[in-house]
Amino acid sequence: MDQFVAPIAKLIEEFSKLPGVGRKTAQRLAFHVLDMKNEEVIEFAKAVVNAKKYTKYCSVCGNLTDNDPCSVCTDVSRDKSVICVVEDSRDIMAMERTREFKGLYHVLHGSISPMEGIGPEDINIKELMKRLDNNVKEVILATNPTIEGEATAIYISRLVKPMGIKVTRIAHGIPIGGDIEYTDEVTLLKALEGRREI
Repeated sequence: MDQFVAPIAKLIEEFSKLPGVGRKTAQRLAFHVLDMKNEEVIEFAKAVVNAKKYTKYCSVCGNLTDNDPCSVCTDVSRDKSVICVVEDSRDIMAMERTREFKGLYHVLHGSISPMEGIGPEDINIKELMKRLDNNVKEVILATNPTIEGEATAIYISRLVKPMGIKVTRIAHGIPIGGDIEYTDEVTLLKALEGRREI
């Protein structure tokens, strides 16, 4: 077993708690920090502390922000008649990179997962329902194409449709550059279901 002095061992331990960081990567990160100049380490530590201290959830959509409400919710040029529902704030960043969606967002902070004990009351569905007024014409369900994401989309759809609001689901299927030959059956089925006229 590797033997490190206590401060290095503690740093490695803390890095290894990060998702996707194993022991070897944690060691590399720890030694990288030790090789940094003192000013760089202080700036790094400040960035971690400040991100935690000054980042909060938007009281309207649930996105991560440093100002409440967030910049998307306060942007007067956004189409307030369309709300795109996502599982995580990172999904908003992905959607925004397309530069195509001009509506609003709603972050659920998870998905329904009975196996993990997560029910509809454990994610931001109630907050979504409060936002649905006469101005909202469409709700786009952009949850992940997993069993939990699908269950969440179906659940929300059943709540929203009776309100007379159009409910749509983002298309799922074969990725650009993918080969049909290597595509699994569920993805192929979704691609067939989501086909459109050209």
